[in-house]
Amino acid sequence: MPIETAAHAGFCMGVRRAVEMAVRIAAEGKPSCTLGELIHNPDVVRSLEEHGLTSIRRPEDAGNRQVLIRSHGVAPEVLERLKEQGNPVVDLTCPFVERLHRIVADGSADGTPTILVGEAEHPEVKGTAGWASGPVWVVATPEEAAALPGMERAIAVTQTTFQPACWEAVLEVLRQKVKELDSHCTICSATEIRQKESRELAARADAMIVVGGRTSANTRKLYEVCKNQCPRTILVECAAEIPPAFANIDSEMIGITAGASTPADSLKEVVTRMSELENKDLTPTPEEENHNDFMAEVDATLVRIRPGQTLTGKVVQITDDEVCVSIGYKADGLIKRSDLVDQDVKLDDEIEVEVVKVNDGEGNVLLSQRNIVNRKAWDALMEKYDANEYVDGIGKEAVKGGLIADVGGVRAFVPASQLSQRYVEKIADFVGKDMKLKIIEVDKQKKRIVASRKAVVAEEAAAKKKEVWEKLEEGVVIHGIVRRLTDFGAFVDLGGVDGLIHITDLSWGRIKHPSEVVKPNQEVDVKVLSLDPERERIQLGYKQLQPHPWDNAAEKYPEGEIVEGKVVRITDFGAFVELEPGLDGLVHISQCAQTRVAKVEDAVQVGQVVRVKVLGVDPEKKRISLSIRQALEDENPAPEAEAAPEAEYEIVATDETAAEQVAEAIEAVEEVKEAAEEAKEEAAEAAEEAAKEE
Repeated sequence: MPIETAAHAGFCMGVRRAVEMAVRIAAEGKPSCTLGELIHNPDVVRSLEEHGLTSIRRPEDAGNRQVLIRSHGVAPEVLERLKEQGNPVVDLTCPFVERLHRIVADGSADGTPTILVGEAEHPEVKGTAGWASGPVWVVATPEEAAALPGMERAIAVTQTTFQPACWEAVLEVLRQKVKELDSHCTICSATEIRQKESRELAARADAMIVVGGRTSANTRKLYEVCKNQCPRTILVECAAEIPPAFANIDSEMIGITAGASTPADSLKEVVTRMSELENKDLTPTPEEENHNDFMAEVDATLVRIRPGQTLTGKVVQITDDEVCVSIGYKADGLIKRSDLVDQDVKLDDEIEVEVVKVNDGEGNVLLSQRNIVNRKAWDALMEKYDANEYVDGIGKEAVKGGLIADVGGVRAFVPASQLSQRYVEKIADFVGKDMKLKIIEVDKQKKRIVASRKAVVAEEAAAKKKEVWEKLEEGVVIHGIVRRLTDFGAFVDLGGVDGLIHITDLSWGRIKHPSEVVKPNQEVDVKVLSLDPERERIQLGYKQLQPHPWDNAAEKYPEGEIVEGKVVRITDFGAFVELEPGLDGLVHISQCAQTRVAKVEDAVQVGQVVRVKVLGVDPEKKRISLSIRQALEDENPAPEAEAAPEAEYEIVATDETAAEQVAEAIEAVEEVKEAAEEAKEEAAEAAEEAAKEE
């Protein structure tokens, strides 16, 4: 005779919580009582009474005792009456019933009628009705719902232990009676699961045994569900009530389930009794051991658990604040919403959990998903730490001395000195920012880490610098961005390293400051002039990629052309005039004015714009001869009557031949003087070029 027990038979979460709390209070010896029988099970009620925890029917009967509110809950006026009497209250109302109370209170706050679907005399229904602010109707069948008057608006809820199929049938009628119906299915998920499992088990069984108190509505509904599937279904409160010839021990399959108010001992007694009928020595077969043997189930319920242990369980109940998970232990485990990683978890989902506490003081096993995630996150961080890898973090909070960052769910401290390669004035600027970090210190016992952003920035910069240096060669042209200007040049970012364009390599012409040619953040192409890897110096050229003004100087400034220029430099022998950046010509002192001058400054000044005539261009020697005097003469010819300019030398001769000889001598002197001036000019230019190279 195979025996199969429903997986979710026996105490539900709310009943177990109430019973375990009551047992603990009874053991403390403090005068206490329960308002009504704690649960609908005579054995449990009798056991509590033996320990001094009796039940009362009315708040007035409490005397000076502490009052325990059973899992069915009570109306708010009952709690208020106990408070007025000065009775301490321990509220053991089931979380699902509390949710039902909140829905009724909120939905009827404006006087909206409430329709309670359930048994009118059930204590849960009576207590819930007290939370309504408007009219209340209680119906249990579609026929009762059809007898209700028509309504404009109403809120509909159900007893937490009501059958889902009956609720749907009643709801269908209510939708026709109420124009605006706000319906809430408040059936406890454990009840629904229990009834579903029992229905499936009864459909397979030849006979069913439902264990529980006859006064329990939950157990009676379970009995009705099983009876509909298996006619040979009986309801018993203990093993002694099982008829001797109830089942054929040789061939029939027996199914066993229990109501939510049935203690484990009562269920165990029934299953043991049926097992004894099947096999007196209780020696299990392999099939029975895997599927139906009660002793295997008992062993499973006695599995020992410890804090920190990881288990896989099935979700059996869900409330607003916590989730109940079956973990194969004698008590189900509870997970607070804050410790639940997957907030969309559903009934029957299998989830991985960690045991936080085996007993929280109220008999509950506390579980957590968050701890598992945190542990896995920690292990992943330690792997990266050991491999010297970076981790991704996000700034969370600025604290004294640094920044708290979230690194994969683990808190990491980043000292202010490790945030940047430069001094950080406002640490709060990093809050909310994503960043790469390097773990530099670990406390495995306290699970604390210290991380550095500065180390990552430095290492990445070094890697970029190395990569750029490997690509650099003298003479290559490379793209960069001007980052900084100084009086002596411009620094260009080449993608990880900086190079310098000296001010003399920015323009072919003379400039006073690099800002005359380039601006910060300007993108430029530059030529690598020289490399010094040991000193990490890169000399760049900008003008080298620009057209040289001497390349077409002869075509742009043909001999005899009169052009405009600016005096940029004055020497003893003449003035240099800039025709365009990088292209200067010399106006000899003798060509600075129409009359003889002792000093060049007597004729022109630096910065003055003058008109000059091109006397000659020598691209090879990079020389241009200019004349201010001839430009003036050509553009402003002197009148014929005007006397000739005063000669530089006075010629005294007795005859024409002598006069010519003297004139030739004077001209020779001038040529020698001019040659000397040109030599002096060449020396000055050579000195200038040498200064540039330095």
